Amino acid sequence: QVQLVESGGGSVQTGGSLTLSCAVSGYTAISFSMAWFRQAPGKEREGVAYISVGGGYREYADSVKGRAIISRDSAAKNSVYLQMNSLKPEDTAMYYCAADKVTNNVWYDRNAFRFWGQGTQVTVSS
Repeated sequence: QVQLVESGGGSVQTGGSLTLSCAVSGYTAISFSMAWFRQAPGKEREGVAYISVGGGYREYADSVKGRAIISRDSAAKNSVYLQMNSLKPEDTAMYYCAADKVTNNVWYDRNAFRFWGQGTQVTVSS
């Protein structure tokens, strides 16, 4: 069974930075692509960033492009990170880590991922 645990959320001011972490256990995630999604109150869960199995291919939502960097542990491949810079109030949301064998052409579709963490809250104040 795959388990994902996010950490690193918190409250920051506009312009600040945070790095979210996601630890995967119960399975060697070396064969899984991984992604970060977020969901703000009253809104749909949306894809934020995606990283391929080997880490060589990355995708970002337009809303975070240039401000976010997704990476994964280069050795064990069972951790993924999301560095968010220049945070804005509209980045406020619950951030979720997702894992599965998902190709880059559908990475933004939450229904493509079977395994999810419980989320970590990010709050950006103006």
